[in-house]
Amino acid sequence: MTDQHPAPLPATGLDVETILATLREYRTRDLPDKGGTTTAYVYDPGMDDLADLGVSAYAITQPVNGLDPTAFPSYAAVENDIVAAALEVFGGGIASGVGTMTSGGTESCGLAVLGARERWRARNHQPHGRATVVLPTTAHPAFLKAAHLFDLDVVAVPVDPQTYKAVPSAMAAAVDERTAIVVVSSPSYAHGVIDPIAEVAAIAADRDVPCHVDACIGWPVPFIRAAEGLTPIDLAIPGVTSISTDLHKYGYTPKGCSVLLHRSDDYRRHHYFATTDWAGYPVVNPTLLSTRPGGPPAVAWAILHAIGREGYRDLALSARRTTLALAAGVDAIPGLRTIAPPEATLVAWTDDGGADDPDVRVVADEMAARGWTLGVQPAHDGPPSIHVSVSAVLASKVDRFVDDMRASVQAALALGRVEPDPNLVAAGAALDLDALTPEVMDGLLSLAGLDQPGGGLPERMAPVNALLDAVPGPLVERLLVEVILRVYRPA
Repeated sequence: MTDQHPAPLPATGLDVETILATLREYRTRDLPDKGGTTTAYVYDPGMDDLADLGVSAYAITQPVNGLDPTAFPSYAAVENDIVAAALEVFGGGIASGVGTMTSGGTESCGLAVLGARERWRARNHQPHGRATVVLPTTAHPAFLKAAHLFDLDVVAVPVDPQTYKAVPSAMAAAVDERTAIVVVSSPSYAHGVIDPIAEVAAIAADRDVPCHVDACIGWPVPFIRAAEGLTPIDLAIPGVTSISTDLHKYGYTPKGCSVLLHRSDDYRRHHYFATTDWAGYPVVNPTLLSTRPGGPPAVAWAILHAIGREGYRDLALSARRTTLALAAGVDAIPGLRTIAPPEATLVAWTDDGGADDPDVRVVADEMAARGWTLGVQPAHDGPPSIHVSVSAVLASKVDRFVDDMRASVQAALALGRVEPDPNLVAAGAALDLDALTPEVMDGLLSLAGLDQPGGGLPERMAPVNALLDAVPGPLVERLLVEVILRVYRPA
């Protein structure tokens, strides 16, 4: 193969090795997906044999189309098995429990909102009425996206400033006759804590409003709570009507695999779409997609069966022990502290914000220089923080992680805190977003340090993160859209 990449659509077909070599070269640009040093985006159980199993399962089911499960009953069989497995973990013994396989947590959460909206409209005889979603401010943005797409208003309720959990009394005050659904997290992504689900669900049940538990990143939680003697979080909790959980996170399956569970078909049927109002075949879609590929569910099915319930329990408890060890190790480093005691397999740290404290945004850059990818979180419902989703494979790297954090803190102290240019902050606050031209956006991206070649990000993100934290949110959203517009631009 030459140094030149093949044309996007070559005049004649290429040989297999050229094709695969190009894909391999593309992959060299990505973050590592094994070994646990990428602490977001990817989840690694440390079981290398699963990769070959997944490839084989995908190959068997590549032609399968879930558009019509009567034509491809293998799709229904695989999905039913996966839903049954998820109900074994989250069903709480509810015999009426049902579920739907989706492409990811955003779709699972979106379908929960869509179904609740349709239920609310039907019950209130308002076919075009505008309902609300009541959620804590720490809820995942998938629910904000769902409200945007499906024409609901969001009622965001502040969380407890000490625990970062939903406040039941405040959630209760936000529920009214327009409320279609109430949302809680198990755990919340940013802080790794579990909302008071039973209390909030009881409030929702008292108002006859569905209560959805976002456990998209919470597959390990039932195993952890059983081992720690805590009350289960599942459909058996009175008032909980649906739960979303992602297999492509701590189920350790490839991307494209999530499950939305419902207490019964009384809730599930509302997110189905059916029509005969066109010239072609009758359409029935359980999800947002019509055609659904058979490969990802089959890979998930294979991995679920390869790991098994006891295997998942062991992986969950290993990740839990590692999370607690990381929290304790980093808490012992002067200048850093956990945002909140982790209740699952996620942990976030911050600093105290003083002039003599290390800046966590700089610490994240220093960790990146040492081979670690940490999530950087803005000052929203708490101070800026760095976040880790702990995979089971990280168990063997606790000491290295803590040592590298200690060295990164020392380096961050030497560099000092990052402070955004006050003139840029003032200018950003005064901008009229509706008047921004492409030329002005180019200039803003340059000033923000986001004008990297090819639309990428700078090597050191602390100054960028500090600036984005200081300017209005709508401007940040606009800037980030412009960045991604540049990433997705054909050569």
